[in-house]
Amino acid sequence: MALLRNIFVQLIVFIVIFQLLSWFREMSMLPTNEQLTTAPVQYSTLAGETMTIEAQGKKTVVYFFAPWCKICHASIGNLQSIYQKSMDMEVIAVALDYASKREVEEFTSKHMLTFPVVLGSEALKKEFQIKGYPSYYVLGEDNEVESRSMGYSSEIGLYLRTL
Repeated sequence: MALLRNIFVQLIVFIVIFQLLSWFREMSMLPTNEQLTTAPVQYSTLAGETMTIEAQGKKTVVYFFAPWCKICHASIGNLQSIYQKSMDMEVIAVALDYASKREVEEFTSKHMLTFPVVLGSEALKKEFQIKGYPSYYVLGEDNEVESRSMGYSSEIGLYLRTL
């Protein structure tokens, strides 16, 4: 019984420390419960189209990644899975800190991504206050930042943040 209690206490301490670290990392990101105030700039996608980084009447996950990021490789499949299952949500992936367009194309091909991938810039990185990868924001239909996170997210974790 003492062993189980010890394991339980250690688990609780780990969860609390993990949550505190997550909270500390996310402090530098855009605030939640506020309208996205970024300028409506057109960005190029890998498909050769242009788009703005904003919700357009639908809940939208904006996912910032770097093709060299190992955590991005591990978590992007969870985002693709949620995108395929949800008809009432959009996903926009934004590539940052990449060496070439080819590097981004290889990343998207490897993970068979079907949502738009924008080729981001340093200005966009600063505008969204991206300090690490992956980082993402969940925008409400009205372009309000509902949720934010940095680091690995499981499929369930991503889904719960979009509710």
